[in-house]
Amino acid sequence: MPTFVDVYGWDAVAKLLTDIYNDLSIPTSDNSNFIYNLLHFHAGADPLEFAIRTSLLCAFICWFLSMANGTHSWVDKLWSIVPAVYAIHYAVRDMLYWPKDVAFNYIPRLYIAAFLISIWAIRLTYNFYRKGGYGFDSEDYRWPYIASKAPGILWFFFNIGFICLFQNLLLAFIVAPVYFSWKASLIENTPLNWIDALAILLFVGGLALETVADEQQWAFQEGKRTAIEKKEVLTGDNKRGFLTQGLFKYSRHPNFFGEMTIWWSVYLFSVAAGYPTYNAWFNPACVGAASLTLLFQVSTTLTEYMTSEKYPAYKLYKKTTSRLIPLPAGTSLDELERKSQ
Repeated sequence: MPTFVDVYGWDAVAKLLTDIYNDLSIPTSDNSNFIYNLLHFHAGADPLEFAIRTSLLCAFICWFLSMANGTHSWVDKLWSIVPAVYAIHYAVRDMLYWPKDVAFNYIPRLYIAAFLISIWAIRLTYNFYRKGGYGFDSEDYRWPYIASKAPGILWFFFNIGFICLFQNLLLAFIVAPVYFSWKASLIENTPLNWIDALAILLFVGGLALETVADEQQWAFQEGKRTAIEKKEVLTGDNKRGFLTQGLFKYSRHPNFFGEMTIWWSVYLFSVAAGYPTYNAWFNPACVGAASLTLLFQVSTTLTEYMTSEKYPAYKLYKKTTSRLIPLPAGTSLDELERKSQ
């Protein structure tokens, strides 16, 4: 009989990944219709396996489109959408195939997680849209920079391995805690508990922080653009070229910190699903949030290097303001600049 060890054990996840690696094909039936076979596979496959295979398909599509039009931000266009699809998939999958003569096993934890992730997705999709991110030729400014520094063959494999493959798999794994919550419910449908409450609180807090930071950054960029168009005399942050007010007084990247908080809070749902019967504080579902955290460290370093090259005052900003975690504000750049005059 399966136990929580079978749910949270690293060996079980490793076996699932090995099976996927050894056979990437979609199992077929006697019916030759592709859609029928896909639905048949969806009904019988492990939900995480289906999500991973979907991410591999997305990776191929992103690579194909990047080769077709020469831009490399196709994963960015999926970033805020695909995680919500995976979360909803985990939440409603059983509803599609549950026997009609058996009482349905409702799992509130899944529905709460899927709802929260969907709210995150709607907000982030809108923010990406208003910045023109869904334009056919739009591209993250960092990709051309990296491409200019890397030999052609190295950039080719970087596009395949990191931009397309790694990032699409990451989008599947950051939502994996919802899958583990589902799988744990097959052993024991654990009632909502204080860990769920903590997860919800952290998620809402991270989402609020990210939302306010994005709104402040949008208002600043729009204000700077308008001032330049009207040929006004630029002062303060507009003159420096980057935002140091609002939340950006306490963190150079408060939106990044909010995003990391969101996905670590989602991880807590997987912990809550086994509590208190099983101690799952450290389980395979952490891979997604941990990988995202590492990715933010690398991307932040690159972003700040490029920003420092473009805006000389940014080096001083780095000395007075926390990198990610919001901390008490240091001396403002306006004051430092007045003292240096």
